[in-house]
Amino acid sequence: MPHLNRAEFFDKFIPSKNTPVIIKTYDASQDELVKKYGNKSLPLQVKKSRSTLSPYAGPWGEKQKVHVLRRLTVGVKNTHYNALASLTPSQAIDVLLNTSNPSPLLPINYYQNLQADNQSIAYGQTWVGAPYNNDGTVNYYRYLSVRTAWFHNILNQPMSIEEKMIAFWHNHFATQYAMVGDARLFHEYVLLLRQHALGNFKTFVKDITKNGMMLIYLNGAWNNQWSPDENYARELQELFTLGKGPNMYTENDIKLAAKVLTGFRLDTNTSYNYFYDSSWHDTSNKVFSSFYNSTTIVGQSGAAGETELDALLTMIFAKTNIVAKFICRKIYRFFMHYDIDSDIETNIITPLAQTFISSNWEIKPVLEQLFKSYHFFDPLSMDSVIRNPMDFYLGFMNTAHVEFPATTSYEDYHWSLSTMGYLMDGLAMSIGDPPSVSGWTAYYQTPQFHQLWINSDSITKRMSYIDNLANAWGQWATPTITVRSNVIAFAQDCSSPGDPDILLDFFLSRLLSFTLSTTSKTTLKSVLLSGQTSNYYWTQAWINYINDPSDPTKEGIVLSRLRALLTLICRTAEHQIA
Repeated sequence: MPHLNRAEFFDKFIPSKNTPVIIKTYDASQDELVKKYGNKSLPLQVKKSRSTLSPYAGPWGEKQKVHVLRRLTVGVKNTHYNALASLTPSQAIDVLLNTSNPSPLLPINYYQNLQADNQSIAYGQTWVGAPYNNDGTVNYYRYLSVRTAWFHNILNQPMSIEEKMIAFWHNHFATQYAMVGDARLFHEYVLLLRQHALGNFKTFVKDITKNGMMLIYLNGAWNNQWSPDENYARELQELFTLGKGPNMYTENDIKLAAKVLTGFRLDTNTSYNYFYDSSWHDTSNKVFSSFYNSTTIVGQSGAAGETELDALLTMIFAKTNIVAKFICRKIYRFFMHYDIDSDIETNIITPLAQTFISSNWEIKPVLEQLFKSYHFFDPLSMDSVIRNPMDFYLGFMNTAHVEFPATTSYEDYHWSLSTMGYLMDGLAMSIGDPPSVSGWTAYYQTPQFHQLWINSDSITKRMSYIDNLANAWGQWATPTITVRSNVIAFAQDCSSPGDPDILLDFFLSRLLSFTLSTTSKTTLKSVLLSGQTSNYYWTQAWINYINDPSDPTKEGIVLSRLRALLTLICRTAEHQIA
């Protein structure tokens, strides 16, 4: 694969010849800072942080605060940014790791006017806890309501890493609704991701093994002593705990693990509740390979057969270094950077793994060590990956005050959220349906990794979606509703929105990763000045609006300039980077 610099990489995809623009977009190839400091090739041979995991005690300015929020939450909410003002970096990480949503939205019946729920769930009320619904149409709407509740919780996130961790675990313990097709199981799966987002990994593995969504997705619900199914047994070791590599578990180990897991079933006739069926369980002794120190899991009969799962997990987690490093690498690739070279392996992954082991598989101490380190705050750790679609699209919505009409009904609000989900589907990050049990390819496919988020189709959609959100016409959400950035509210997050230099720097800091050249900033600033050179042309327009916000002409002047500026900033290649 030929090496491309960042500008060349994005230039392959960004439409320029036939796309009308207000002014010439920022040209990264002519930016002196990008030429000097930008990564010179993708995806490998990039500049990497060589800082260690020693506790960070460096600067705590705007750049560092935005970096923390951008990596640990979805977008940069101004309320969250302001909350960091009274905190040290260490305290900020503590808040982000110890705050959770006290009342996440549950999926509700928003679809009553389209399809009556045959379990008599009232309009606006949750169907969670109601009897299993086998009506295909109602089940589909319930599935959509799980997704829309998920999007609502992302767009209304507290200052917490919780939503980002749920996305991480969804990628790790990937399931596909399209293959399972049961809304109740989908909801219970999402609930499990939330419950264990920052908890104990070993406990999480045990619970996901019994989770109904996973039992159906990887055939565990039909695994029996007469015909053991190896699907989940293989992924438990290969994708969920140990990874792949030479001189590890054998094919026979997979077969034996499948026998251990026989009898883990769902009541597929009525409730779809998990239960253990001892009559389906293989009671033979299972003697594993030398990789597992020839461990024997003694076959159990009756209800005791279910306890063989504990023995299996004890055996797997006894490979402490392998499990710990495998999970720490996945955390690193998701939150930091895809390229783990020998230096990162030795100085970052190995000590994180030791923390993981010494904490008895608690995930929070690992995150705390990583995010409080010089390595995390090193400038070379910033601005180094292409934003995934969730960060790109929903992150923009959180950052730039994209608002839904205040009077929207349950039906219209959820349909609007559902439309946001369809747009993310179009960017190849379908929440609820990763492409395979391996998750999204951008987190494991060598050598491209994060480049896979960008192609000629997705880059055009990315530009189009943000254009819609940034401009007056808005993004279509329902036949009667469009959503758009409240650009004036976004500008008012700035300390001095009437100063075009300060306002431009504010927009750039929240939306871009790199400091632009003086020439590029002058070009963007001219949008606020309506092509003039004096700051007066923006300052006076802003003052006129503030003094008389009900005047549509004064408001229109401010809106048109802010929207044009926001559009051009978001069309730059650098807007793809975080």
